[in-house]
Amino acid sequence: MENEDDDVRKRGYVLRRAILDYGMGIIIFGFGVFFLVGPKLGFTFSITNDLRYMFAGLCLLYGGFRVYRGSRKDYFN
Repeated sequence: MENEDDDVRKRGYVLRRAILDYGMGIIIFGFGVFFLVGPKLGFTFSITNDLRYMFAGLCLLYGGFRVYRGSRKDYFN
């Protein structure tokens, strides 16, 4: 009986973590895209283009990693 409760609890935890990873990954990836195409849409940033590109690249990498981690669902290893 306790084993089934632990399994249900683990599956719920994995599902919540995966949803969080997908959501945050998409949001962070979206910020990376926004920083790349923002000036073409009429937004101005008070940082240099080099810093904007570096920050956009980091956002794209980390957002992609979060989506990948959510798809793996490997939280107990």
